[in-house]
Amino acid sequence: MTSKTKLVTTRLELRSFQKTDYAQVHEYSSDSTVTHFMTWGPNTTEETHNFIKKTINYQKEKPQTHYPLAIVTKNQNRLIGGCGIIISNIENSQGYIGYCLNQKFWGQGYATETAHALLNFGFNHLNLHRIFAFCDPANTASSHIMEKIGMKYEGHFRENTHYKNGWHDEVIYAILKKEWKSK
Repeated sequence: MTSKTKLVTTRLELRSFQKTDYAQVHEYSSDSTVTHFMTWGPNTTEETHNFIKKTINYQKEKPQTHYPLAIVTKNQNRLIGGCGIIISNIENSQGYIGYCLNQKFWGQGYATETAHALLNFGFNHLNLHRIFAFCDPANTASSHIMEKIGMKYEGHFRENTHYKNGWHDEVIYAILKKEWKSK
């Protein structure tokens, strides 16, 4: 038995990944510009296939703590990226969000709409107390999205993570449920 998740916004449907999503996922996940600030990628065909399998397996978790979702435009039914929310600490009701879009769809507000929907899901459906997100400090577009959805800058971690043959800094933003409710 799998647990399918679907969130609907004005322009988007965020839904569980499916095997048939491979081609559109690989289009953005194999793009070095898209994956520049990601800890993964650019993906090989095998890595994309493994990603799809992993996301489908997360739907079987009991309790489910990983919610990877495809970002699909409602008007064209076009998969334009991926996003997700992960419950990172069940006891303290905390989770984090992430998003990645095909560069053909950058600058159109889709990432902000996606992040907003993830916060809404995290606070209202998963009943989280705190949701955070992080990015490379040079990824100013992502930082701007986090600020736009009401997250507050919490810190800069120097050489906090190792990927793509080097150490990288991370900045972290977060929002509390009471702050989200007061918006």
